[in-house]
Amino acid sequence: MKTIPCRPPLFLFLRRKAHTWAGALLTETQKAHAHALQLGTSDAFFHARQLFDETPDLSVVSATSIIGSFARQHHHEEAIYLFSRMLLSNVRPNEFTFGTVIHSSTALGDLNIGKQLHACATKIGLHSNVFVGSAMLDLYAKLSITQDAKRAFEDTQKPNVVSYTTLIYAYLKKEKLEEALKLFQVMPERNVVSWNAMIGGYSQTGHNEEAVNLFIEMLRNGLVPNHSTFPCAIIAAANIAALGMGRSFHACAVKFLGKLDVFIGNSLISFYAKCGSMEDSLLVFNKIEERNIVSWNAVICGYAQNGKGEEAISFFKG
Repeated sequence: MKTIPCRPPLFLFLRRKAHTWAGALLTETQKAHAHALQLGTSDAFFHARQLFDETPDLSVVSATSIIGSFARQHHHEEAIYLFSRMLLSNVRPNEFTFGTVIHSSTALGDLNIGKQLHACATKIGLHSNVFVGSAMLDLYAKLSITQDAKRAFEDTQKPNVVSYTTLIYAYLKKEKLEEALKLFQVMPERNVVSWNAMIGGYSQTGHNEEAVNLFIEMLRNGLVPNHSTFPCAIIAAANIAALGMGRSFHACAVKFLGKLDVFIGNSLISFYAKCGSMEDSLLVFNKIEERNIVSWNAVICGYAQNGKGEEAISFFKG
C-alpha cells in the first residue's frame, strides 16, 4: 500500500474533546437502526463513526462522505479527527476531502490545523486545485491572514469568482482598499456577491462616495442588486446626505425587489432621518410589516437628531 506523503496532525488524537465526542458518538450508534449508507439523517450520522472504523476497504469516497456527515452536523473536531485516521489508514484524500476539513478548521478558527492541512494538500499536489484553494482562501481571509490568503490565491489554477471575491473580502477586512479595487478590476467575471463586497467594504470604511459610485456602476453594468446590496448603498448615501440619490436608490429597490425587507427598511428610515426628512422616515417605518428594535430606534434617533425631542419621547411611549 502506498504511503500518503504527509503526516496526520497526531496531536488531535490526544485532544480530550475529540475523544469525548468519539465516545459519545459510539454510544449513540447502539441506538442506530438506519441503513449505514443513508448519511445525512440523525441516526446515520451517529452510525458514521462506527462505519468508518469497521469498513475494511475504506475508499476516499466513503471516507469523505463520512467526514462530511460530521462536518454538516457542526462536529468539526470529530471531522478533523477522522481525517487523521483516514491518513493513518493510507487512504489518499481528494480535493473534496480537503475542502471539507479545511472548512471545519475555519469553523473552529484554528489556524494551526488549517496550515497543517494546507501543507498536507501541497505535499499531495492538490493545493492548486480551485476547490482546495478556495477553502484555504476562506480560512486565511476569515482569520485576517491576508498574505497567506494572497499566496493561496496565486497558487490556485484558474481561480473562479468565489476565489476572487474571498480575497477581496480579506483585503477589505484589513482596509486594504487599493488592493481590493485592483483585484476587482481584473476579475474576469463579476457577480452580485463581488459587487456587494466592494460596495459594503467602501461603505463600512467611510468611503461613502466611492460606495455610491460603485453602486451606480453596478447598475450601468446591467446587474440586478439584491437585498444585501441596497442597505450598503443607502447607508453610504445617508452618510453624505445625498437625499436625491437616496430617493433614487429607494425607487430602484422597489422596482427590483418589490417588497422591502426590514434591513432595507431600517436603512431607509435612517437615511431619511439623516437627511432631515422625518416624514419620509415615518412613511417607510409604517410600511415595514415585520419591524424590529432597530426600526424603532432608528425613528427615535431620527427625531432626536433633528431636534424633535418631544416627538422622540412620544414615539417611544407609543
